[in-house]
Amino acid sequence: MMKNDLLLCPAPRKMKNLQVEFDHSCCRWVRIDPRISGEFRGVLSEITAEFSIHFPRPLELIAGTPSAGEIFLELDLVAGKKSEPQSYSLKSGKNGVMLSAGDEAGIFYGLQTLRQIVSQRGSCLPVFEIEDWPDFASRGVMLDISRCKVPTMKTLFDTVKMLSSLKVNHLELYMEHSFAFTAHEAVWYDASPLTSQEVMELDAFCKKHFVELVPNFNSFGHLERWLRHPEYRYLAECPDGFAYPWGDKCDHGSILRPSKEALAFLDSLYGEFLPNFSSSLFNIGCDETWELGQGFSRKSCDKKGKTRVYLDFLIEIDKLVKRNGRRTMFWGDIILHEPSLIKELPRDIVALNWGYEANHPFEKESELFAESGIEFHVCPGTSSWNSLTGRTTNCLANLANAARNGARNGAAGFLITDWGDGGHHQYAPISYMGFTAGAAYSWSYDASKDLDIADVMDRMIFKDSASILGGLLSEMGKVLELVKNRPANASVFNKLLFWNMDGKAEILKDITPAALKKTVEKFDELESRLTFAKPEIPDASLVKSELANNIAMARHGARRGIAFFEKSDRTALRHELQKIIRNHEELWLARNRLGGLRESSGRLRDFLSACV
Repeated sequence: MMKNDLLLCPAPRKMKNLQVEFDHSCCRWVRIDPRISGEFRGVLSEITAEFSIHFPRPLELIAGTPSAGEIFLELDLVAGKKSEPQSYSLKSGKNGVMLSAGDEAGIFYGLQTLRQIVSQRGSCLPVFEIEDWPDFASRGVMLDISRCKVPTMKTLFDTVKMLSSLKVNHLELYMEHSFAFTAHEAVWYDASPLTSQEVMELDAFCKKHFVELVPNFNSFGHLERWLRHPEYRYLAECPDGFAYPWGDKCDHGSILRPSKEALAFLDSLYGEFLPNFSSSLFNIGCDETWELGQGFSRKSCDKKGKTRVYLDFLIEIDKLVKRNGRRTMFWGDIILHEPSLIKELPRDIVALNWGYEANHPFEKESELFAESGIEFHVCPGTSSWNSLTGRTTNCLANLANAARNGARNGAAGFLITDWGDGGHHQYAPISYMGFTAGAAYSWSYDASKDLDIADVMDRMIFKDSASILGGLLSEMGKVLELVKNRPANASVFNKLLFWNMDGKAEILKDITPAALKKTVEKFDELESRLTFAKPEIPDASLVKSELANNIAMARHGARRGIAFFEKSDRTALRHELQKIIRNHEELWLARNRLGGLRESSGRLRDFLSACV
């Protein structure tokens, strides 16, 4: 953090702040290096317009040397500069600001830092010197758009703008059934999927903001949205269903059978899907292959072992990916079952080492991938899903753990995952803490580890002049700590919200009515504080309404537990849940497409019957 209460996120790696200030309000020009591309000049024009808000007269771009008027900012693209890719040098003094870099990405990231400084100081800037570059070359976010919620194009564009301002440069949209394959309408007909044209438009928008839109399509496991339909049963490992490792039953398949028919099926999908993206990468998923060895591949798995059968099919999928001119990325959880097989992976593959709890063994797993010579990325999460209000402490610790151990072991990338398990009942702002902290830690963990992320969100994400929303969001994700019951990958409030309130009550282990009443009191307090927040962003009212309904959901979960303990009348609970459902359906459509809403709100409706 710079002195004089100047907050930057990500925090620059090296910085001198001399504190002396100079007023640049008389400046007229932003002088650009003539070697800067035409496409990037359009981006620079937009950023210059943002700077102009803080000057008496609009700043203008100029490529030559002005004969009159002073230069506020000079952009120098140093060809052949011996520096880290994406790095930049930013210096402010009496004669304005100099930004130099060896590539346009470095110029763009330097501008994000300067944008934050100007937004806080206007045209009167302190003298400073910044030298900055990232820990991870790839700093990404993966959004789950297959658990009911498919964002509108405006939401996706707004998300790209926010992430790129935090120096995120990689985006994936996790897909199972939410792309409009032309010959497979039966799979996506009620999902409001992305079309080829929309993907191309998003790809172009991402490139403009120095974000690589990486195709993502799960190509082995998690294909239940396909395999439940009769026309795809022949592709399933267990077409008549299977048992999950935790005992629940599924009446249709969830993974492809490792077969030539499955490869031909994937090849046909890739031929339609991949050309819409300009990225050379492709995340094929292949995680959580639950029923492998329970059906079609039973004999092979008995003979060779499940991980070997998995690896053999992964290698065949990789060949398809190569024929389509891409480089394979895949989730690394299954290959870690037999680490000795890691060395047999294709040498150009990228392993995605994921884990979502604070104590996930990133150190050990990163070492295994590093020793093999396989390129890998560490993939923590936002801790938003199945939480309703977030899990703040776990979120920050999980992200920090991945950043420390990924950098120490040479990870090439850092991918923040944001899932929607169970119907995506958390709203977009619940993920902002994970996005903000993850972006900071992946750029420079040592420089950013002490940032007050709540303060960062207030200033840069919410622009809350009352400095309330960031801290409130952080506290929302800590209310769960008032209860001893801490389920993995979820909050106790989410568990209680989707609970039939029956006599089995295993969910109530380590829970007391007194603890639940404390959480209700805390949620009441947070809801009252929410009214005093003053976010100065276009969607300010929506953000406050979203946080209010997530508080209502979590509080309702706590009240369900209390009602069970006290055997009290449940009529008020039913009315409360009905209001939550109405609000949920209205808020959903503010950022997302209609498809999936019925399924998401239907999960809530299923538990109305318990409130009688």
